[in-house]
Amino acid sequence: MTLTETRPFQPTPHVADAGIRADIDKFRDMLTGYRAGTVDDDVFRVFRLTNGIYGQRQGGENHMVRVRVPYGKVSADQLDMLAMVVEKYSRGWGHITTRQNLQMHYVQLDQIPEVLEHLGSVGLTSREACGDTVRNVQGCHLAGACPFEVLDITAWADATNNYLLRNPIGQRLARKFKINFSGCETDCGQAMFNDAGVIATTRRLDDGSIEAGFRIYIAGGLGANPHAALALEDFTPRELLLPTIESILRVFEQTGNRDNKLRARMKWVVDELGFDEVQRRVLTQRHLLPASATWPGGIPEEVVLYGDAPAGRDMTQQATPVGHGVSVGLGGSSPYGRWESANVVRGIAKSTVSAYAWCRLGDITAAQFRGVAQIIRDFKVDVRVSNRQNFVVRGLSEGQLPSLYERLAELDMAQPGAELSRDVVSCPGADTCGLAVTQSRGLADAIGAQLEAEGLAEVGGVRINISGCMNSCGQHHIADIGFFGIERRAHGQPAPGYQMLLGGFVGQETIHFGDKALRLPAKTAPEAAARVLRRFTDERDAGQSFRSWMDRVGGAREIAKGLKDLDLFPKLDVDPSFYVDFDETGPYVAEIGISECAT
Repeated sequence: MTLTETRPFQPTPHVADAGIRADIDKFRDMLTGYRAGTVDDDVFRVFRLTNGIYGQRQGGENHMVRVRVPYGKVSADQLDMLAMVVEKYSRGWGHITTRQNLQMHYVQLDQIPEVLEHLGSVGLTSREACGDTVRNVQGCHLAGACPFEVLDITAWADATNNYLLRNPIGQRLARKFKINFSGCETDCGQAMFNDAGVIATTRRLDDGSIEAGFRIYIAGGLGANPHAALALEDFTPRELLLPTIESILRVFEQTGNRDNKLRARMKWVVDELGFDEVQRRVLTQRHLLPASATWPGGIPEEVVLYGDAPAGRDMTQQATPVGHGVSVGLGGSSPYGRWESANVVRGIAKSTVSAYAWCRLGDITAAQFRGVAQIIRDFKVDVRVSNRQNFVVRGLSEGQLPSLYERLAELDMAQPGAELSRDVVSCPGADTCGLAVTQSRGLADAIGAQLEAEGLAEVGGVRINISGCMNSCGQHHIADIGFFGIERRAHGQPAPGYQMLLGGFVGQETIHFGDKALRLPAKTAPEAAARVLRRFTDERDAGQSFRSWMDRVGGAREIAKGLKDLDLFPKLDVDPSFYVDFDETGPYVAEIGISECAT
């Protein structure tokens, strides 16, 4: 089957479509009913979650608004609008999530319809960014610009998002359902731990020709019980992609555990029924799906219009390696040279390049939103949000790179951070989340400062991820060095702590979840991260990955032996700082609220 030539993707129209308009009108009506007492608390809670509105740890009128950003694509006008919204209704900055959403906190409940109006005017919606729905459809941030891709998955992710958003079969699921796309086995989109993970691949036909299509993985997940995704079949033709995804969703809708949310995800369906039975049901559904009134088979309109041909590789120059474990070599001594060697991706046949704009802790100020919007206009490029909480500027020419660097430097976004140890990923933690037991953002900041101070912030190919609890919103399971928050007890006092994991990896259609190393006081976790990183740089072979090095030296438990001295709590009167969490001033208390976690 021939691929469709890729055309430039058009920006979202700056008019709220009928679906967005209806969502806003209904939210306003439901809020009025809730205030009047005619809409029950439970009903309104489920409704606002389905519409991307979370309650915060602070309670009362404080809410988080999560904006759905399918496959990470965002336009200049949308960025400008986000700048205005975070200034007027939030704290002056927004946050990139590990699922390519953009969210803001401390929005007052009565202001949310107004916020949704502003977002809708530029084609943004919070619909199904939370709740027991099909979540934001993720896609590799380098899609259409990656030298290794088999297919440009952009239009496929767009078609999937458009088909499933507000689709009746995905509105009241047993639990959330996550879909992810990667254009090649490198799996920068991280398909291997999703309910439905899609990776572009090829097969050889009987006549010797090569057909591009997909390998679809199912029932992956992180959380307290991580589960590696399993291949549904060896190869799924392009025209069967959407029917296959719908069939997986239908099986989940029919079999998900509605009596116990803790065992309701697709991974638990496989645990209960067995993979063979789930596979049989999905393929049976797909076989009979043409009988439905809305059979989504064939090549979607979005793919026909915009194409899916891969970017291709420029054989005259070496392609920039991408993916987890890539060892980045910092070239040159100038700030520009170091940024260019770490943050620029080259190698596609159309001779354009991409560059990462580093967002510290995944945060973007209003000024940065506006600055990136102006870069899109002035450089005539497009921007996507990455799952490691950065922006990626795509479609650049070589000659634009120095000017881009200057503009990013003015915005404080030009640090050489992509795929380097300073690019620490964190969930919001106890800053706003009711389930978090620690200030994960504070730890991320402290680790970053320690690595900078010790000259370890630019170690290549090492990923550090932090979650404020075991639920893995910060994706600690798949990091080389991962932490999740726990409550510790020492000398009769509660204290903030972390479980350290080592050796997580996702890529090449494989996944390793991090192995437990040891538990630590929050206070000593930055030193633990630095020690591990220092040992890795001293002992690794040339080009060796973190996981390979870890296995060679005896695994996580062996590495933990060199950290045992850090798992000590002094008495409260000797050093009270061990009993105060990062970014806090008072004694530590593990306050866990009612769960609205569905990240």
